[in-house]
Amino acid sequence: MSQQKNFSSSLKGKQYDFLVFIGRFQPFHLGHQSVICAALQQADRVIILVGSSRQPRSLRNPWTFSERKQFIKASFTEDDSQRISIAPLLDTYNDLSWVRLVQQTVEGIVCQYPITLGEKPRIGLIGHNKDHSSYYLSLFPQWKGINVDSYQQLAATPMRDFYFSKAKVPEGLPTTTATALEKNLVSDEYQHLSNEYRFTQRDRKSWEVAPYPPTFVTVDAVVVQSGHILLVERKARPGKGLLALPGGFVDQNETLKNAVIRELREETRIKVPAPVLLGSISKQEVFDNPNRSLRGRTITHAYLFALKDDFRGLPKVKGGDDAKHAFWLPLAKIDPEKLFEDHFHIIEAMIS
Repeated sequence: MSQQKNFSSSLKGKQYDFLVFIGRFQPFHLGHQSVICAALQQADRVIILVGSSRQPRSLRNPWTFSERKQFIKASFTEDDSQRISIAPLLDTYNDLSWVRLVQQTVEGIVCQYPITLGEKPRIGLIGHNKDHSSYYLSLFPQWKGINVDSYQQLAATPMRDFYFSKAKVPEGLPTTTATALEKNLVSDEYQHLSNEYRFTQRDRKSWEVAPYPPTFVTVDAVVVQSGHILLVERKARPGKGLLALPGGFVDQNETLKNAVIRELREETRIKVPAPVLLGSISKQEVFDNPNRSLRGRTITHAYLFALKDDFRGLPKVKGGDDAKHAFWLPLAKIDPEKLFEDHFHIIEAMIS
């Protein structure tokens, strides 16, 4: 079920004060562990930034930041664990914002361990340059990059597929991680995600006979008024029970603007005439990250509806069609861990 590699580190002859390792660790496997051990050999401290933090549980991100942090810490001796700093890292669609967030997080940790006055801390970036997803290694020219060879060609994506399709713990995990995943098999969270997996597989199977994988086009409505945003609770899979922007697939016979207004009115029953909604559109943006949806390649067109403040209050709404509920939420109360797919990032990009 699992295997444990005997890793150890030495404190002699460190080349770096800090080595930074960025990953999602979904799940944390022996390949990740080997990179960290290589970092411990070369640096006094290792900074691990856990990507895709503060996301809802999904097939791509089944484990929370706290759970992944525990997976990592439990895989090392107490002495080595004390030399490891672990911090959450949020996703963003803007590379410059993401780079700045990484820099700020690293700086916040580095300043907690002052070195000799006047010396510049020696910081490096360590990782395994496996494919296009590792392009981030080139975004930090101020840090020397260290490439670590792959350990047994391990990859997290097939591990997740095996875990949710077979209901078994995959090979290639530290013993502590494997034990945690074994216990998780009887949890409500696992049952929910395994149902999502089966739904997604059925959905993909329905178009697998196509000559090439289809690209879906959707629309999403970001409706704001008086410091509130209009959200819905999803009634069906995928993402059943999560909060989302009103939206859906574009019909063959309609324009994008007509589609977003139709979906908005169908899902929220908003008491605002269609011409007023159309005149309230103040921004449009395309979100086309290839990994944004597990349903397949899905490109969404988001529209910002900036409704005028009204002393009579917010327009009445009511859930309909694919939405169980529709409601207004203060912008300050948006919780990214409760929002479907990348809708939190869409909101951030549209209202910034």
